[in-house]
Amino acid sequence: MTPAAAGPAGTATEEAGMGQGERIDEWQVHQAIVGGEMFLEYMPLVSLAHGGRCVGGEALVRWRRGGTVVMPMDFIPAIENTPVAGTLTYWVIDTVAEQLGDWLRRTPDVHVGINVSPEVLGRGGLDYASRKSRLLDVGGRILLEVTERGIPDRLGLEELEEMSREGMQIALDDVGTDGGNLLVLFQAPVDAIKLDGHVAHSIGPDGDSPLLRRIAPLIRASGRTVVAEYVERPEQEAAFREAGVQLAQGWLYSRPLPAAQFIAWHAARS
Repeated sequence: MTPAAAGPAGTATEEAGMGQGERIDEWQVHQAIVGGEMFLEYMPLVSLAHGGRCVGGEALVRWRRGGTVVMPMDFIPAIENTPVAGTLTYWVIDTVAEQLGDWLRRTPDVHVGINVSPEVLGRGGLDYASRKSRLLDVGGRILLEVTERGIPDRLGLEELEEMSREGMQIALDDVGTDGGNLLVLFQAPVDAIKLDGHVAHSIGPDGDSPLLRRIAPLIRASGRTVVAEYVERPEQEAAFREAGVQLAQGWLYSRPLPAAQFIAWHAARS
C-alpha cells in the first residue's frame, strides 16, 4: 500500500488533507520527523483462507500537524527523490523496532510490512538501519515493500537481495492493472505481490470483475503470496478468495490502528 491509507468510499476519517493551495516542502517534512510530529499506525492483514485470522500488518506513516493529521498523499510527493525520503524510511524502521520489536520476537507467526523508499536502496543504509534497530533479529517477519514505480537499479537490487539473504521478505507493492506489465511483474523475484486499489474498486456489487477474472490465472500460477488492498465490502473479499488471493487488508476488517491496539486486534483474531 502506498503510505496513504484511505478510508472506504464515502466514509469520513480523522485524517485531514492540506488546505487548498497550501504546499509542503521537504524542509517542513524533515522538521516534522526530527520534531516528533510523525507517528505510525498499522493496517491489519488477514488470511482469506483461514476465516480472517490476522497474520500481520503494514506500518503507515501519519503526520500530526497542529490539530489535524495530514494524509501522506499530501507530504510524500514533496520528499520523493530527496534525502528526506531516506530519513523517513529509517525513522519508520526505528519506530517499528521500538513499538513492535518485542512483540515480533515472541510472535513468530506474523509479519509487518515496511514501505521502502527507492532513494535508500543500494546505499547500504537499509542494511545498517535494520541491524542497528535489531529488526534483522526477526528478519523473517519483516516484509520490505517496494513499489512498482520504485523498482531499483542494479545496486538497489543487490541490496534487496542481501536483505533477502538475511531473511527479510520482499514485496512488490501497488502493482497496477496494465495488462502489458502484469505478466512481467508476476514473475519478479519477490516473495509477495500486493494488488493496488484499482483491482478492488473494479469489483461490482455482484462480485464480478473482468479485470480480476483476467489476472486470476496469473495469481494462481505465480507461486507467490498475493495480497489484496483496499478491501471494503464482503463481495470484494469473496471475489479475491475465489481468484486465489491469499491475504487481504482494508476497512472491511479494520482501520489503521496504533501499535497497542493493533497488537490487541491481532490477539483477538489469531
